[in-house]
Amino acid sequence: MSESGGCGRGSARPATAAMGSRAEVLKLFRALHRTRQQVFKNDARALEAARQKINEEFRNHQDETSSERIAELMKIGSDVEVLLRTSVIQGLHTGSDTLSSPK
Repeated sequence: MSESGGCGRGSARPATAAMGSRAEVLKLFRALHRTRQQVFKNDARALEAARQKINEEFRNHQDETSSERIAELMKIGSDVEVLLRTSVIQGLHTGSDTLSSPK
């Protein structure tokens, strides 16, 4: 009775929560890569460096199980995405002392 009743219901709940967290993590991962592609559009070196850093950070924390730590890491990742989107300015050298916007 306990095998099909209590255990089944109890184990489904954490799995659902874990799947929600996983979906949110993947959503953030994709958002960071999309932002990276927009921000560093014409800079192959920066595109590759950002790709490697994003992948490395997610890989380093892929086995994290603490929901508190996952929430903390998600907040950091979200903050980084916003900073990239709103604060990074790309410029092109047009002379020895001048830069111009690539747009």
